Amino acid sequence: MEFPGNLFGLGDGCVCGRGALRMYAAGFQCAGCGEWVETTVDQSAGSKQQYVEDCQVCCQPNVLTVRWDGSAEEFTISAELES
Repeated sequence: MEFPGNLFGLGDGCVCGRGALRMYAAGFQCAGCGEWVETTVDQSAGSKQQYVEDCQVCCQPNVLTVRWDGSAEEFTISAELES
């Protein structure tokens, strides 16, 4: 499942002199139980990111793929169960 990220920014900070860190509150729907789970997206990690995050409800590991569109300042998150 893929969902657009259009939530609010959490704020700016500085990370080791590399520039501004922009974190965004986001959510994804667990691929296992279907519940919505809160997460954050870090735009400084690149335009395509992939990592595993456990569902806060059923504890199943979800592989999240985050695609960041810097020109539109929008992202999408897709989730699938880790195999």
